[in-house]
Amino acid sequence: MASGIPTVLTSDELMDKAFKRASKIDKTGTNALDHKKKTALAKVTASGDIIATTLNDYVNRFPRIEKGDDFFPELVDLTIGIDDYKRSLGAMLWAANRTEKLKNECLRNLRRTKDPVYIDSLRSGFYGRLASILKQISNELEFLKNAKNKFRKLPNIEPNVATAVVAGFPNVGKSRLVASLSSAEPEVAPYPFTTKGIIIGHIQDGWRKYQIIDTPGLLDRELDERNDIEKQAALALKYLTHVLVFILDPSGSCGYSMEKQLSLLTSVKKGFPGIPMIIAESKSDMFKSDSDKIKFSAETGENMEALKENIISNLKSIRFEEAE
Repeated sequence: MASGIPTVLTSDELMDKAFKRASKIDKTGTNALDHKKKTALAKVTASGDIIATTLNDYVNRFPRIEKGDDFFPELVDLTIGIDDYKRSLGAMLWAANRTEKLKNECLRNLRRTKDPVYIDSLRSGFYGRLASILKQISNELEFLKNAKNKFRKLPNIEPNVATAVVAGFPNVGKSRLVASLSSAEPEVAPYPFTTKGIIIGHIQDGWRKYQIIDTPGLLDRELDERNDIEKQAALALKYLTHVLVFILDPSGSCGYSMEKQLSLLTSVKKGFPGIPMIIAESKSDMFKSDSDKIKFSAETGENMEALKENIISNLKSIRFEEAE
């Protein structure tokens, strides 16, 4: 996500960049006045263009995000803040347009004058205005600099790929399940609000590809036990989740009683209303209950293919609207 985002300079760094480029410019002229005017015109053009182009580049290359019913905007809102993010990008656009306007005004005045002293005054005045504009957006530049670092830490999840999210208490076998069902080594990606990275695997079914994700630290505690940010982060997953796979461990070797596990199941159902749910019992090589739920063992492979087919069958039914 952050690979296409440019490095964000501070206001001082951006001004230094513009001044350094302008200071190297020296144009030839037919006489002293012509030399001074042409050099001033070139310096004003170069410094203004550098700043305007750089600021417009920030606007164009940072991700475009709209608040709505979607996982990524929700995640960005939690980690960065969409309103502040949009405000900062808006400040870049304002500053770029203001720079362009001041540059054109200065160029017009330079072309009209024949006074060498006024030429210097116009150029230095323009530099001063540029510095003032950048000073006004210094906080927004710093915000975007920090935002780039936060974008870098967001997991690389494909929003238009049908996705199964795995839930259940720690040590019930969720990560092992994701690893067993994935066609390749699952990716462990950073994720805000979790003590460990989320685990992203892919299930290949012919030409189709599906995502299966375990989110340690989000869906392994009851909703009431999470702080407000964690609740929001967990609920943001509802926009990503097309099928929810909830794992129970009836053997009790995970360290949680079935009573607690079923209570968590109720909490997760409450947070993901209307989402298809597959409930399966793990560690069938150690213990099998008398329930009618699918029982599997990632250790021996028992019923792993049946569980995979069940998950794929549910994911196959997901259809995405064509982008207009």
